[in-house]
Amino acid sequence: MRGDLEWGTVPGLVRSAAARYGEREAVVEGRVRVSYAELGERVERAAAACMAAGVERGDRVAVWAPNTLDWIVSALGAVTAGAVLVPLNTRFKGSEAAYVLERSRAKLLFVTGTFLGTSYVATLRSAAAEGEGTGPLPGLPHLEQVVVLAQDAPESFRTWKDFLAGGEGVPAREVRERADSVEPSDPSDIVFTSGTTGRPKGAVITHAQTLRGYALWSELAGLREGDRYLIVNPFFHTFGYKAGIIACLTRGAVMVPQPVFDAETVLANIAAERISVLPGPPTLHQSLLDHPARAAHDLSALRLVVTGAAVVPLRLVERLRTELGIGTVLTAYGLSEASGIVTMCRREDPAEVVAATSGRAIPGTEVRVRAPAGEPGEVQVRGFTVMREYFEDPEETARAITPDGWLRTGDVGVLDAAGNLRITDRIKDMFIVGGFNAYPAEIEQVLGLHPEVADVAVVGVPDGRLGEVGRAFVVRREGSSLTADELIAWARREMANFKVPREVVFVGELPRNASGKVVKGTLREVPPGPGLPGAG
Repeated sequence: MRGDLEWGTVPGLVRSAAARYGEREAVVEGRVRVSYAELGERVERAAAACMAAGVERGDRVAVWAPNTLDWIVSALGAVTAGAVLVPLNTRFKGSEAAYVLERSRAKLLFVTGTFLGTSYVATLRSAAAEGEGTGPLPGLPHLEQVVVLAQDAPESFRTWKDFLAGGEGVPAREVRERADSVEPSDPSDIVFTSGTTGRPKGAVITHAQTLRGYALWSELAGLREGDRYLIVNPFFHTFGYKAGIIACLTRGAVMVPQPVFDAETVLANIAAERISVLPGPPTLHQSLLDHPARAAHDLSALRLVVTGAAVVPLRLVERLRTELGIGTVLTAYGLSEASGIVTMCRREDPAEVVAATSGRAIPGTEVRVRAPAGEPGEVQVRGFTVMREYFEDPEETARAITPDGWLRTGDVGVLDAAGNLRITDRIKDMFIVGGFNAYPAEIEQVLGLHPEVADVAVVGVPDGRLGEVGRAFVVRREGSSLTADELIAWARREMANFKVPREVVFVGELPRNASGKVVKGTLREVPPGPGLPGAG
């Protein structure tokens, strides 16, 4: 494994990839095909523009956009200018995005134009239009510039073309000097992940952690130069950005970003682009296998699937291997606080190990379960992937990491004799909706703001399509006639769609233990229908 990849910086990786892979394809977006050499040039142009806009080493730069070539270039450009990348979830509503921008004190934001019928600029304006700031969004005083990744932008915002033109006066030598000044131990990104307290926290990960982790991921997965990688996992997520963009840069694979998951589009892309690598949640692969038009598409180039984030049925692993002839199907486990990578299956593992476990600790890390051998307990991890800290939050950092360096994941799991980890429960009460982590405490805080809600608890329940969805148990205020449909419609305006409960059960009171905590185990056992005794 090359030392410059294991211990270097993201700017160094981009430059190295441009030199090593040259005219080989790097990114395919529709009819646009960009070579590695051209990608390196585009990233340096974006870095020059960031420098011209006043971005200094250590400044936070956010990207709020779907999987596109512009996301890749703007993000890597910002990091090449020495900035710390803050990716924003495209499912966020304006207030959710504004919170992360304020919490990270982002100086610059790259934002998509209209996506899936939503103007992200308009939603931000409605959330941050009022305040003491003098920039484009007065409610975010630290945010100096907003660049719209489109041909048009409102007054006080900048277009992508105008932004790039602003960097033309910055000499290439200065861009290289800035990139070379970045240290492997510097933060490369801050990934905000909602904790069980409901308050988003930013996991700070360094360049060295990122490059070492995803050089290892690429090696264990068997990613090859020239592989054609359909990246459906969102770039704002560690899996999309690091197991996607960073891994491809490491190995010289071709990135084919897909902004929205649609099974038919995935099938068409696999056939048209001869896709060989397709990581994603189990629901993605299940939908491809079951799609009625599957037989009409040539999927023969597919050779590598990496999945995780949910229980993987043995039948799914077997169908991928037999029906699609995929040679390598692997499962893995990670979390943002550990650079997204903790354990991983190996290519020689049998199907039952791949399906029943998340594999073994990757080299350079240790995994332990705080319970007797073979019994479930909290999963803890120590090693080079563990985050440096939660951004400017020493109290939460101290809660998450023990004095001797063990990260408390909050996940419950079992280790077998061979060291394979099986996750048996979510991070406390967390549930996963179609691959997205949903945290009940965060959802409960928002639902509790409704003027007719007196008390609320949210649990995850099984769902055939999305894996799990939220069910809210709600105590109405006295005299209220609030309906489930009304509350769900209100929630859709206040939070990302994956967080919105799909079912509301009205109850007279929530079950609580002697210390006053809601007994969620009782709620999970309630069948669909009228709910608990005393439902109002």
